[in-house]
Amino acid sequence: MLQAVLFDLDDTLLGNDLDTFLPRYFALLGRYAERYMPREQFLQELMISTQAVIANTDTAVSNRDVFWNAFQQRTGLNPAEMEPFFDVFYAEQFSQLAAVTTRQPCVPELLQLCFKRALKVVIATNPLFPRQAIEQRLAWAGAPVTDYPYALVTSYENMHATKPHLAYYHEILQRIEVEPAAALMVGDDWENDIAPASAAGCATYWVPVADDPPPDGALITGSGTLSHLYDLLTAGWPDSAVPPSET
Repeated sequence: MLQAVLFDLDDTLLGNDLDTFLPRYFALLGRYAERYMPREQFLQELMISTQAVIANTDTAVSNRDVFWNAFQQRTGLNPAEMEPFFDVFYAEQFSQLAAVTTRQPCVPELLQLCFKRALKVVIATNPLFPRQAIEQRLAWAGAPVTDYPYALVTSYENMHATKPHLAYYHEILQRIEVEPAAALMVGDDWENDIAPASAAGCATYWVPVADDPPPDGALITGSGTLSHLYDLLTAGWPDSAVPPSET
């Protein structure tokens, strides 16, 4: 029986084309960081340190600590000074990026339905950002943490692995105390959301950005829009035999 739904954020709950969002984010952050180093050098160090987080397999260390350890080793800058500096960026400037995102249809209704069904709801976004950046994106999606009692919102502070590592999904399920077979992962990214969640034993619902066929139909339990997922969950799916794909 379904007990939990894990939602990806970007291009799932929030319309956010990363090919548009990330260059603007990097430009904004690079300008902000020029107090410490030239923009291009900073962005290079940021990307290398972020890749260290993605590559990390030591689940005893948080993503936050992996990032700042790598950043300090490469730049010599003290995280005790740098982290509060960037907290100000997220508090004061990150909101400028809301303009390049869009709200997806049916998000509030879908979340309310999940809570009405007494399901544990997880915001399973790739935990490469600090919590406040994720909370802002949730607010842009019309799904703020102040309005919904999420069981977990994954961020770089509270997670010890990233997508697409199975350890990321295992940690979520352990934290919310739900077996894989009782969890549904909803996401748009095949490599980060669908394939690893399926490998972890979860049911999966693919939200393709375009009308592309699934790379492997055996890995999805259902597919379509969030509105279609709302209809399926209303009908008791995936515990009932409702057709899983949009027609």
